Amino acid sequence: MFKKTEILDEQAINRALTRIAHEILEKNKGGEELVIVGIKTRGIPLANRLQEKIQRIEGLSLPIGDLDITLYRDDLVKAVDSNEPEIRNTYIPVDISNKKVILVDDVLYTGRTVRAAMDAVMDLGRPSQIQLAVLVDRGHRELPIRADYVGKNIPTSEKEIIVVQLNEIDDGTDSVSIYEK
Repeated sequence: MFKKTEILDEQAINRALTRIAHEILEKNKGGEELVIVGIKTRGIPLANRLQEKIQRIEGLSLPIGDLDITLYRDDLVKAVDSNEPEIRNTYIPVDISNKKVILVDDVLYTGRTVRAAMDAVMDLGRPSQIQLAVLVDRGHRELPIRADYVGKNIPTSEKEIIVVQLNEIDDGTDSVSIYEK
């Protein structure tokens, strides 16, 4: 039996993303040359929300893309029938060369997803910079990766699970919860 504790509700997620949007604009002295890229699956709606917030703050519509890192994972999942990799789509509508790419994901844990995302981005072009925005940083890194923008640091044990639910993914709610045995 797991014990559930809600860490962030809808308003807290909204506040965290508003703060991250302001931090991105401040660090980059505006939004020129920025491209926001959401890592599938939950990074995409978070990237869309950040883009909307930056547009409201700065009046600037940043290019936004979706990144599928399936083929770049070191723990690649194979499709059951054919033993071929499961491939989803990557869509980035602009050339990212010499741009500042803001990767967006829901939870930063071991760093393996972000490493795969950086590899995927580098195969698409040569950005001037790659920055990372995450809703939750839970620690336990296996690779030397850190986020530039963090909604909430949630120190966890390795037995605990962080679950991010978003309306856009048909979760029916916006929340971040921690489950423990």
